[in-house]
Amino acid sequence: MTQLCQLHRRIGQRLEERRQKNLHRQVHTFQQQGAGLLDERGQHYINFSSNDYLGLASEPALINAWQDGLSHYGAGSTASPLVTGFSKPHQELEAALSDWLGFERAILFSSGFSANQAVLFSLLEKNDLLIQDKLNHASLMEAGMLSDAKMKRFQHNDVEKLRLALASDKESVARLVVTEGVFSMDGDLAPLGDIKALCNQVNAWLMVDDAHGVGVHGDEGRGSCSVAGITPDILIVTFGKAFGMMGAAVLCSKDVHDYLTQFARHYVYSTAMPPAQAHTLRHALTTIRTQTWRREKLVDLSKAFHEELVGVSGVAETCTPIKPVVIGDVFQMQKVSASLKEMGYWTGAIRPPTVPVNTARLRATLSVNHSEEQVRGFASSLRALLEREDV
Repeated sequence: MTQLCQLHRRIGQRLEERRQKNLHRQVHTFQQQGAGLLDERGQHYINFSSNDYLGLASEPALINAWQDGLSHYGAGSTASPLVTGFSKPHQELEAALSDWLGFERAILFSSGFSANQAVLFSLLEKNDLLIQDKLNHASLMEAGMLSDAKMKRFQHNDVEKLRLALASDKESVARLVVTEGVFSMDGDLAPLGDIKALCNQVNAWLMVDDAHGVGVHGDEGRGSCSVAGITPDILIVTFGKAFGMMGAAVLCSKDVHDYLTQFARHYVYSTAMPPAQAHTLRHALTTIRTQTWRREKLVDLSKAFHEELVGVSGVAETCTPIKPVVIGDVFQMQKVSASLKEMGYWTGAIRPPTVPVNTARLRATLSVNHSEEQVRGFASSLRALLEREDV
């Protein structure tokens, strides 16, 4: 009974601490359609917080493909891949991903979070070294802290600091460098060419999580690695961003594929994604490869956004659909966010611990579902708020 009371007390204290620091998060209920949101009160918003960069989540052709998949393959896979959960649509999706991205094999996971953790947990052992960019996703950081390997972190996108970290290691059996291709909170690109060259020099493997790059950047949307002209040893692709759906894949060699099949517990002991979903993802992949107008429109929308915000402090110019507006103070950021909502714009209000202390920000994202008029209207409203004396 005493332990139960202690848990209640701890929960209450931690929640109150979050509230006092303006860090308390809430879940909102929406109906979504394209670039629009409708909340539970019937309020309409233009959505500038979605990761649906290419607008595929509401693409009629993909909705039809999923319905077709349900008719042919049913609602679920019914088992893990190593039992009876792996079917023809899964096989075809893995083959299509491998062909598109230039790897020997692909292996499917239920989410990017599980894919990242599966790789690090299964590949790394006690005498290995894991080196990560400090701004890597929480799934990568958590996996590194919980894995048996020694983990070091290098300053964001600082190749020289990475070089020093690798040079200081004399005892590790194996070394793995992990970075994102596009960083989700800053919208910037990793210097993948320089990182890969350094890894080659010191016989380290490179793993790239390109969740926010694949589909959006490179020839046929092949992502950040394609732009940099490199092939990492392991590439993580997620389907919750440009693909407009959910799930993930690890692109790798035949041997790594076989190794993960044997030892990746997230794969071995999880029910496989529904075959109808795999069927639809293969159609989404074809759409991404062939409909170049989607990437071209994102470039135009990005240009329009930055034209409206030239010279405004805190607005980082990026070549990605992710547009961070760093305000710093959490309360001030929430104030701007609330004002935008009153104007009918919904943006991501990002606070610590997702980002470092004193870097609270709005995370605005662009989608092909937006019109240029909507983007310019949002950007000009944002400019007016940021330039107000009391904000």
